[in-house]
Amino acid sequence: QVQLVESGGGLVQAGGSLRLSCVASGRTFGSYAMGWFRQAPGKEREFVATISRSGDTTTYADSVKGRFTISRDNAKNTVDLQMNSLKPEDTAVYYCAAGRTAYSGRIYRTAYNYDTWGQGTQVTVSS
Repeated sequence: QVQLVESGGGLVQAGGSLRLSCVASGRTFGSYAMGWFRQAPGKEREFVATISRSGDTTTYADSVKGRFTISRDNAKNTVDLQMNSLKPEDTAVYYCAAGRTAYSGRIYRTAYNYDTWGQGTQVTVSS
């Protein structure tokens, strides 16, 4: 089982950009679909983006589509989330998650499909 560590969060003005990175330990990173979720204060955790094992398939929440891009590098055991045109409503703790799957093209939008979670990184967007 992998362990996940996120980085790259911080404070940014509305309209700015941040790049989150998640590094996975272990040799089985390529066996996992990966996802990013976020949780704002007083709200439930919500799906942001997901990418398949192969990296060929991605999908996004409607709220971030066209602004965020998820990518992965299986040689480096990393999955990144490039966030552009940030809005105050993007403020949240962002979590990286790994969901084991036998299918290279499988993606997961729901939290219960994910086996392992990182500790989260705070993103704050000021208006």
